[in-house]
Amino acid sequence: MTSHDVTLEWPDGRRDTVTVDPRETVLEVALREGIRLPYDCREGTCTTCVGRLLAVDGDDAAVDGGDGADADDAESSDRRSIDAARAFDYRGRPEALTDRERADGYVLLCIATPRADCRVRVGPMVRSAVGDSPWR
Repeated sequence: MTSHDVTLEWPDGRRDTVTVDPRETVLEVALREGIRLPYDCREGTCTTCVGRLLAVDGDDAAVDGGDGADADDAESSDRRSIDAARAFDYRGRPEALTDRERADGYVLLCIATPRADCRVRVGPMVRSAVGDSPWR
């Protein structure tokens, strides 16, 4: 079993990298290492812990300006998303995310286990782009 490095990128430019064992979630490791990520349910039924995948294995993707609002903008042809399934498996079904949100790179860090080294945007702007969970 291989561990993977997940770099968490904050709006202020700060970066925290955690090494996650296949039996752990990103949230578990971050909290253990003193990195304060928001969370609530720990079951994938809310969007409190959501992040957005930026890159997998050094493959930098040009994603939208940061809040996800331009993801459907036809004039943003140079912007693309990375499907979160390329970098993460889940302990359970990520109920709080739609198929579209998962395809747009959103990931629930409370139940996410990495399959590859990757970079993830975190912070309130990511959370606000997803909206409220239909399950809570």
